[in-house]
Amino acid sequence: MVFHEFLKQTQTDYEKNLIQTQLEIQEQTFQHISREIHDHINLSLTLAKLQLNTFDWNEKEKSAVKLDSSISLLTNSIAELSDISRSLNADLIGQQGLLKALEEEMQRIRQTELFTVKFEVTGTPFYLDSNKELIIFRIIQEAFNNIIKHSRAGETSLELRYQPARLMILVSDNGRGFTCQAGAESGKAGLRNMETRIRILNGQMQISSNPEQGTCLCFTIPIESYE
Repeated sequence: MVFHEFLKQTQTDYEKNLIQTQLEIQEQTFQHISREIHDHINLSLTLAKLQLNTFDWNEKEKSAVKLDSSISLLTNSIAELSDISRSLNADLIGQQGLLKALEEEMQRIRQTELFTVKFEVTGTPFYLDSNKELIIFRIIQEAFNNIIKHSRAGETSLELRYQPARLMILVSDNGRGFTCQAGAESGKAGLRNMETRIRILNGQMQISSNPEQGTCLCFTIPIESYE
């Protein structure tokens, strides 16, 4: 009876953590959309509007340049909206798989020109079910979101190491780094979300960071959990 109650409580705690994680993911999604629109798309549309507002048919050469520039800005904005939509679409993993989705996400981040991104895969890739690959994808998104917000890095890297009994994921940057206590305060929501998600996968997260020496996040996920 006691063991049965323990199992029931464990299941309840797991479901509560899962619900909480889902709510946090939704909130992060809203913040991500808002930030991307504000930082990139809003600027492009504002510039296009300014150029079209000063459009003068009497100055044909200048007007032609402004028109071409406005069209280019609008085209880029549409492309960025499409990229954001794709990166937030959970079906992306089911349609393309984790590695292809990560390749596209890294390319999207490269296009921001905030820092360089190196992406490497070693070992023989294996495939998990789409729900668990989506969790991994969101963990990596959150890791790079923290880099964008806090690190001031010039170089970053993502490495997936497929090993016989586990998948190791390393996300590193050469940014300003942090002490464990300072990192817990400045990026606690992001770190907590990553820790919660990795626990759902029965995995572990390790942080290695020092001020002005960059940061490395290591996620270890055992594959036995999915057999």
